[in-house]
Amino acid sequence: MKIKTIFQNLTIKQTNIFIVLVIFLFTMVFVGLLVEEMYKDYELALEQSSLIKDDNLSDIDIFKNRQKTLKSLLVKTVLAIVTLSFILFAIFLGLNNLYNRLLNRDMQTFLDFFEQAVHNDQVINPRLIFFKDFKVMVGYANKMVSKINEQKYRLKELNIGLEERVEQKTADLLQINENLQKEKVFSQDLLKAQKKFLKYAVHETNTPLSVILTSIELYVMKHPKDRQLSKIEAAVKNIFSIYDDLSYLVKKDQIEYPKIVINIKNYLSSRIDFFREVAEMSRIKFKYTPPMDDLHIYFNETKLQRIVDNTITNAIKYTMPNEEVHVNLSKVGIYVELSMGSKAKIIKDTGKVFDAYYREEKDREGFGLGLRLVRTICDEEGVEIEVSSDDSLTTFSYKFKMMGD
Repeated sequence: MKIKTIFQNLTIKQTNIFIVLVIFLFTMVFVGLLVEEMYKDYELALEQSSLIKDDNLSDIDIFKNRQKTLKSLLVKTVLAIVTLSFILFAIFLGLNNLYNRLLNRDMQTFLDFFEQAVHNDQVINPRLIFFKDFKVMVGYANKMVSKINEQKYRLKELNIGLEERVEQKTADLLQINENLQKEKVFSQDLLKAQKKFLKYAVHETNTPLSVILTSIELYVMKHPKDRQLSKIEAAVKNIFSIYDDLSYLVKKDQIEYPKIVINIKNYLSSRIDFFREVAEMSRIKFKYTPPMDDLHIYFNETKLQRIVDNTITNAIKYTMPNEEVHVNLSKVGIYVELSMGSKAKIIKDTGKVFDAYYREEKDREGFGLGLRLVRTICDEEGVEIEVSSDDSLTTFSYKFKMMGD
C-alpha cells in the first residue's frame, strides 16, 4: 500500500528519471553477465590452445585452429550483444508503453472533464490521476469550476433581476413614448394653429398698413410733413418690411416664385428711396451712386426684395449714428456685385450672423430671422455671399449672375 502511494505521487520528471535508471541498471547487469561469460570462454579457449599440442600439426595449422577459435568467440560475442540489445529494447518499449498509457489516461481524464464541464457542474476525482503534476492541475481545475459555477449562479440571479428591471424600463419607455406621441400630436396641432394664425394675421395686416401709407401720402400732398409724421411713416415701413418677411415665410412652400428680368440698378434705387425716411429717423444716410450702365439679372422679384430689404434694414439697425451706408453696384466678370457697408460694431463671428435667432448684441430688438431668410434664398438661387468686418467698415456683399452671361 505504501509502495502504491509512492508511485501515485510521482511526477512526470521523476518517472522519466526512474525509467532511465531502470534501463541503465538492466544494461549494467546484462553487460556484467556478458563480460563475465566472455571472459570465461576466452580463458578456456586460451587454456585449451596451449595444452593441445600435436606433433603432426605444423605451426600454420596451429595458427588456423586458433583463428577459428577466435572467430567462433567473436560470433558468440556479436550474438550476445545483439541479444542484449533486443532485450534492452523490449524492456524500454515496455516501460515506455506503460508510461504513455498512464500519461494518456490522465490526459483523457482531463479531456473528458473539459468536454463535460460545458454541460454539467462536475469535478475531477484526484484518485483517477496517476501523476502528481496532473493532481496539482486537478486542484486548480476543480477550483476554477467551483468559481465559474459560483459566478454562473450569481449571473443567473443578476439576469433575473435585469429581466425584471428591463421589463419595468420597457413599460416606462412605452409610457414615455405614449406621452411623446400625445405631445407630438399636440405640437403638430399647435403648429398648424400657429401657421393658420400667422397666415390670417399677415393677410389682415396688409390692408391697414396700405391704408396708413396711402393716408400719409395723401396727407403730405396737402400738408407739410412734420417730424412726428416722419416717425410714423418710418415705423410703418419697418412694419411693412417685417410683414413682407412673414408673408414670404408663410407662402414660400405653397406657391412658386417665377423669375423675371430685373434692372437691378433701378430696383436698388427704389428700395433705397423707400427706406430713406427710416434711415434719416436713425440719423443715417445712404451714399449710393448708380452705375452708368443698366445691369440686368434673371431673378424673382419677391426673393430679391427680401435680400435687399433685410440687408438695408440690418444696416440701418447696426450702423452708428451720423454715419453713412455705402451702397455699391458694379459688374465683376459675369456677376453683378451688390455691396452695402457702414461703420458699425465689429462682427466677431461672421459665419454665425446668418444663423436663426443669432444676435451678437443681445439688447437689440428682433429675432435674427431676417439674415437667415437671406441666406436661405441665396443658397437656393446660387448667390454668393461675403461678409467682412473690421474697425473701419462692416460690409455685406452679394454676387448675382448677370442676365445673358
